[in-house]
This record gives sequence, structure tokens and C-alpha cells, in this order.
Amino acid sequence: MSDLNHENANQFNDDQNEDFQLIKDFIDGNEDAFTKLVLRHKEKVRNLVFLTLGDADNVDDISQDVFINVFHKIGDFRFESKFTTWLYRITVNKCRDYLRKKRVRSIFVPIKDSTYEPGIKGHSDNPDLPGLIRKGIEKLPEKLRIPLILRDMDGLSYKEIADQLECEVGTVKSRIFRARESLKFILEPYQDELIS
Repeated sequence: MSDLNHENANQFNDDQNEDFQLIKDFIDGNEDAFTKLVLRHKEKVRNLVFLTLGDADNVDDISQDVFINVFHKIGDFRFESKFTTWLYRITVNKCRDYLRKKRVRSIFVPIKDSTYEPGIKGHSDNPDLPGLIRKGIEKLPEKLRIPLILRDMDGLSYKEIADQLECEVGTVKSRIFRARESLKFILEPYQDELIS
């Protein structure tokens, strides 16, 4: 194992051990331990929610729901996998719940007259590249979008993603490949801006 890989493995083990210790401390009655756990992972959860939903207005509410859920279910954590794997599964499920409710609500809400989306339809001299990419990701179906975000944004392994989404590793690889191909197609009109 190279020094760099060894260092990364040590960092991974240190992070996991610290998470496990905080969980044990909280279960033993130390409420500060839960606060520390939230602070360690809050931004990861917020980023995952934002990238999954593309909805900045609800990021904090959904992230808060995730940690409320963690608070109530942490006694069920078995220490058999990384805490982040368990946490991301809860986050993905909360995002799915939100999308399901949004779809149901949209049945009863009139369709907007305009489907114009600034930043994705027209070219400009100074394109918002992160915005273009985010808009492109939003256009992907949920089953392609979530594995892509977990892999390319959060750096999870195929196995970790498969565990979270409760499917086969081969399915995850296939969905990520299709997501990347679809994203390339969606962003094709902006190819010059993206590579410049």
C-alpha cells in the first residue's frame, strides 16, 4: 500500500472511530455528543439534499428532518457500516419523501404558463457553470441523479451506494454510466463554456 493510500485509510478509520465514539457517548446519555455528530456531518447532508432536489428553499428544513430522524433512530445503529452510509440512506429517503409529496401536490396546482429557466435556456457571456451543471443534474430522473451525486459529488464507493439504495453494485454502475451520458447530452449546448 502506498503512503498516500495508507494515510487515506488511517483518516477513514479515524473518522469512523470518532463517529462511533460520539454515537456511543450519546447513547450513554451525553447530549453534547449528538451536537458534535451533527456539526461533523451537517454540510455533507445539506449538500446532498441541495444537489438531489435543486431546491435551496427547503435544504435546511429537510436537513433538520434528517437529523431529527437520526436522533430518534440512533439506538438502532448497529456499527456494522460507516455512520455516513447510514446517514446518507436516511437523507436519500427524506429527499424521496419530499419529491413524492411534491409530485402529489403538483397534480392539484395549475401548470405555470412559462417553462423558461434562466441560466439553462440561453447562452450568455458569463455563464453560471455550477448553475448549468446543477440544472443539468436536476433534469436527470431520480434513479440516475441520486447515484451520480453520491459517487461524483460525495465520493462514495459503488458498494456504499448499492448498500444505501438497496440494489446491486452492477445496477449502480449502470445507472451512473447512464446518468453521465445523459448529463453530457443535456449540457452539450454549453460544451464550449464548460471546457473553457
